[in-house]
Amino acid sequence: MDEETTTRTCHLLDLPWEDVLVPHILCYLPLRQLVSLQRVSKQFQNLVQVYLANCRTFDLPLIEPSLPKEAFCSMLKDNKVLQSLSLQNCSDWVTDKELLPVIGQNLHLQRVNMAGCAWLTRHSLVAVSLSCLHLQHLGLAHCEWVDSLSLRSLADHCGGLQSIDLTACRHLKDDAICYLAKKCLSLRSLSLAVNANITDESVEEVAKNCRSLEQLDLTGCLRVRNHSIRTLAEYCPKLQSLKVNHCHNVTESSLDPLRKRNVVIDVEPPLQRALVLLQDVLGFAPFINLQI
Repeated sequence: MDEETTTRTCHLLDLPWEDVLVPHILCYLPLRQLVSLQRVSKQFQNLVQVYLANCRTFDLPLIEPSLPKEAFCSMLKDNKVLQSLSLQNCSDWVTDKELLPVIGQNLHLQRVNMAGCAWLTRHSLVAVSLSCLHLQHLGLAHCEWVDSLSLRSLADHCGGLQSIDLTACRHLKDDAICYLAKKCLSLRSLSLAVNANITDESVEEVAKNCRSLEQLDLTGCLRVRNHSIRTLAEYCPKLQSLKVNHCHNVTESSLDPLRKRNVVIDVEPPLQRALVLLQDVLGFAPFINLQI
């Protein structure tokens, strides 16, 4: 009698989901393919939901199409372990209604980017400050709804903040920035760009309290002057980058000490600008042996 051979067919879904499929296969699939995979069967839908519930990062790449509101809510409804959340492809529609549940159930968020989300309100920032006590990086560029009270709440509860982008948060004034500087002593990167309300008072308070500061963006802060830049040079030995383009009251007299420390400054020194101008006029680089 011939020995019978039994062959068992192994299907993809027979593999352990949380030990094999989620960490070793699904994590390499683009978001659009995960969405398509959910439509294959109920089992695949459940598998993708298990993956999404265990995601530590929800940062949509720029190449992805704009994410629909319904998909955003569905994908994150079971997730309680997010560490990084970016709303860059949701900025056209995301409101407090969609965001607050996600923030409220994710207490381990360390990085949140709400840049350009014009339909949110101060309630979302207050929710972040109350729920995300381990927050380190926050993007609020072009969020004109950010006000002094919500920023104070952030400063009170998220003292470990390392970077914050407040570009074009036009309602903020010196009092809010000074309060933030006194509470968030670990700041390494700060942008106050495009804010006409910011003066030397803010820059000096940041310099004196945030001694580990490495990057500061003051682009377009028209009321910042040389005095605060000198304070910055005195108190911030770790400074690596300073942006002062369109700060018409900041001159080379305050920038030169920082240049000598090899701080990268986005405004060229006057002599360098003159040589570039001369090159444009002559059509070639002049042979001038000068140390700049």
